[in-house]
Amino acid sequence: MDLLTVIILIITVIIIAVGVPLTVRAYRRKVYTGREELVSRTGLVKEDLAPQGIILVDGELWTAVTAKGPIKVGEEVVVNKVLGFKLEVSRKE
Repeated sequence: MDLLTVIILIITVIIIAVGVPLTVRAYRRKVYTGREELVSRTGLVKEDLAPQGIILVDGELWTAVTAKGPIKVGEEVVVNKVLGFKLEVSRKE
């Protein structure tokens, strides 16, 4: 083997040795942004949910629906699912 081949081989091994663990760690990290982040968050009802209304979650207003009876203004709710631009919620227990 000539010197150039050895240098390329060493650089490739270093890139793989550093890159693979960083990639694995990035895939295992918790989601911090996006729709997935909203699930299990607590919100405050701003417009009665009967079954649809408005809630405030992390400073943002969202349209929300509930399947378990009406929820009044001022009550706290927990986000169960994200349905497009609507949130499915239930009363906080």
